[in-house]
Amino acid sequence: MKFILKTLILLLLASQSAWSQNEVLFFQTNWGFEGTWEAFFLKTKSSGYDGVEIWLPKSATEQQEVLNGLKKHQLKVIYLCGTNKNLPFDESLLAYRNDLIRAIAQDPYAINSHTGNDFFSFEQNLKFIEVANELSNKYDIPIYHETHRGRFSYSLPETKRFLDSDPTFRLTLDISHWFVVHESLLVGQKQHLDEVVKRTDHIHARVGFEEGPQVNNPKAPEWNKVLNRHVSIWESIILSHWEAGTPITITTEFGPPNYLPTEPFTQKPLSNQWGANVFIMKAIKERINLSN
Repeated sequence: MKFILKTLILLLLASQSAWSQNEVLFFQTNWGFEGTWEAFFLKTKSSGYDGVEIWLPKSATEQQEVLNGLKKHQLKVIYLCGTNKNLPFDESLLAYRNDLIRAIAQDPYAINSHTGNDFFSFEQNLKFIEVANELSNKYDIPIYHETHRGRFSYSLPETKRFLDSDPTFRLTLDISHWFVVHESLLVGQKQHLDEVVKRTDHIHARVGFEEGPQVNNPKAPEWNKVLNRHVSIWESIILSHWEAGTPITITTEFGPPNYLPTEPFTQKPLSNQWGANVFIMKAIKERINLSN
């Protein structure tokens, strides 16, 4: 009996490991990268990523260059789109629809949306979500709405209002924004966070803290508590998807200066942006027992 039980446990663990490899995909940002598309794709692939998350280039020529590079290096792509906050509502909504359609035409793995405007009304922001829902369903391309300062999702309680109003849309969780907005690691908000976890299909893995959206160096021991808080939330999302048998994507999104703190006067970055992103990817893999 003990032998049979042990065998079943080993089979379960092996099965879970297989799910892990298939269902957790890591993406790299080109935010702050100053080289060519070819150099970016090559470095992304050699660093162990499955894909990239980028804003759709404006020109058709550059779009084709990106598609060629993705195919050459066998990388997936998540395109970024967003509400233009500098336009009046009606113009902004039309531009948002057109940007989504252009991105969808490239057949990405998914779209990550910077949706709405914290100065638009609740009803106006819902219109952006409705447009995204319509196009996502029509073209069968997932569109995720990122939790982000300045958008409809700038805070946890405000996002909860939208989640309660529309049970269909899905999130990109960048918890670093909320840590700043609430000046808190949200330890006492498990009930609200559990609702967010259930609606999250994509993660932006950047480490922020109560007073800023990005720590100076995630490897530094003084940030261990903050790092562990992020990883534990990310892990809960991953485990939720494993249980459901659905894919989860993660973009490591440490940014360049001025997101990345610098020395005064010299403006020298206090850490290496690319290295921070790779460090976070490896930290997540170690936490969920994914081999590199």
